[in-house]
Amino acid sequence: MKHLVALFVLLFPLNVVAEVVHYPADTEQPAQLVVHGALDVSHIRPLLEDFHRRHPHIDLTYRNLDTLPLYRRFLASPDKADILISSAMPWQYRLANDGHARPLDTPGAQDWPAWARWRHELFAFTFEPIVMVVRRELVERYGRPDSHTELLATLRDHRDELSGRVVTYDPQRSGAGYTYAIEESRLSPRYWDLVTALGDVDTSLVDTTGEMLEGLSEGRYWIGYNLLGSYARRVVNADPDLEMVVPDDYTLVIQRLAFMADQAPHPSSAVRFLDYLISEAGQGVIAEQTSLGAVHPALSGPGTADAWRAEHGNALRPLTLSPGLLATLDDLKRQALLTRWRREFGREDASR
Repeated sequence: MKHLVALFVLLFPLNVVAEVVHYPADTEQPAQLVVHGALDVSHIRPLLEDFHRRHPHIDLTYRNLDTLPLYRRFLASPDKADILISSAMPWQYRLANDGHARPLDTPGAQDWPAWARWRHELFAFTFEPIVMVVRRELVERYGRPDSHTELLATLRDHRDELSGRVVTYDPQRSGAGYTYAIEESRLSPRYWDLVTALGDVDTSLVDTTGEMLEGLSEGRYWIGYNLLGSYARRVVNADPDLEMVVPDDYTLVIQRLAFMADQAPHPSSAVRFLDYLISEAGQGVIAEQTSLGAVHPALSGPGTADAWRAEHGNALRPLTLSPGLLATLDDLKRQALLTRWRREFGREDASR
């Protein structure tokens, strides 16, 4: 494989920095492919490299952005990317529902499980639980919180000791964080109590799981709440001071959604790449070389959705790929939820 070129570029007009990787083709007149994704390069690299090995005549460029900048950039320039990948499921669904997705008409698309696609335009190709990560110090001193109920009790019982040592998403700045907030508010009647407890310990609010993991690894935080399990697993496996907790009362599961842009500048290459993502070959790479969780029905064992289900059963609560996702983006409902979130986060716990 030719040398991989990596660089950072400033993306106008959104004033955000994206990591860009480029796989040059091995021919003088290559086909082109541009993929924009909210998926860290370290996690998608095995897929990019395998695809490029299979299709060396395609000049492949991948740009990694956060979820909301990705969405806004696409709306500003819907003809600049062939494939869009994001874990912010409501935003991906809205784009497809608004006519920005091109149908994929291949045998793989026809056979893809109905629960993991919308029409033949939007495809879920990963299975990623949302987890907690805790440091050894917390477990040794206060025990391991194995559920949301136990986390709430830990935060309330050790408020002073944990002040400044907890981190989670900012739902106002992060599309993923907002998605988790609205889903949890539907799932648990104690969710708002938990938000208040997070505020009471001066929880740090950040935009990405990567920021949470960095702070946890450095020891600045002892509890990380609502991290992408796919990202957390790799870091936790390499750090004996960290533990990943899959809550046993309920665990949200998100899925990366991918679609071909209706105005894709290179539609033939887009078809090849999207079909690869949902192929047994592409899903095999996900299962064997990443922690993203393969969903192909022919695959089971480590690294697959089946393995997660076998270990955690009914605690897993996947977000449903349905029109219900659009309700989460209603402007009035969004503002109402964020207003309440800020209010509860800033409220002192009256039980103390």
